[in-house]
Amino acid sequence: MKLALVGIGKIALDQHVPALAASPDWELAATVSRHGTVEGVEAFTDIDAMLAARPDVEAVSLCLPPVPRFAAAEAVLRAGRHLMLEKPPGASLSEVHALEALAREAGVTIYATWHSRMALGVAAAKRWLAGREVRSGKITWREDIRHWHPGQDWILEAGGMGVFDPGINALSILTEILPQPVHLQAAELDFPQNRQAPIAARLQLSGGIEADFDFLQTGPQTWDIELSTDAGPVALRMGGNVLETRGQPAEGQEDIMQEYPALYARMAELVRAGASEVDLAPMVLVADAFTLGRRNTAASFDF
Repeated sequence: MKLALVGIGKIALDQHVPALAASPDWELAATVSRHGTVEGVEAFTDIDAMLAARPDVEAVSLCLPPVPRFAAAEAVLRAGRHLMLEKPPGASLSEVHALEALAREAGVTIYATWHSRMALGVAAAKRWLAGREVRSGKITWREDIRHWHPGQDWILEAGGMGVFDPGINALSILTEILPQPVHLQAAELDFPQNRQAPIAARLQLSGGIEADFDFLQTGPQTWDIELSTDAGPVALRMGGNVLETRGQPAEGQEDIMQEYPALYARMAELVRAGASEVDLAPMVLVADAFTLGRRNTAASFDF
């Protein structure tokens, strides 16, 4: 199946393009971007022009930042093409609900992806936790914004989500593996005085689960979820790729390259089944953090 990739930035080049090149299901047939291109692939700078020129393109994968994404997503669905959304699926919950309704009316697939749910230890952790009681937990998700998002000012602008851009990955795993729903009880957000999105956050979730998100960690990066259960401790480390049960490694490896190939395989399954998948639970928790969170002013931040 032919697919167009929209937004040729760092995540597209690092993850989406290699995943598509290795996919048995998809052919990267076109790109749309104001700046980036992929060698050997027809390039457009306008989404409407691409949709008009390439009726053979069956699906579009959007890698744009959240704020400008809705107009492109709407154009794709109105053109009757299947739509895959990089996380987070939109800048607001209401616009994603609108896109889901539009996809349903058009009879096409919409897939709101959460790449961290495809990490190697996540499915096994979900199976291990099934039927067990989670008594408390700690999420530690601390990484270096300058390394992962060099010069990307949009991520600290209104709608860019700031530290929740990586933090939502942890929440996507948590909401996938827990045997019961979780909701936000309190939050504290640190906003640099010259920015519109938080650089750090602490969350208190139901069930005694705490989260510590930080975008200023240098040196080794930390992506851990540790839970205490009635059957002993369980942990997911390395962004969900390594599962530990009762303190011992149980499954997975330190390899994140399989996440995006798994997303495109799932997208192909959904298209062939005429189905859609839009789970907004991680985004609800982030929206609640902005609603309930106490705001602290932190030092200015510049790349």
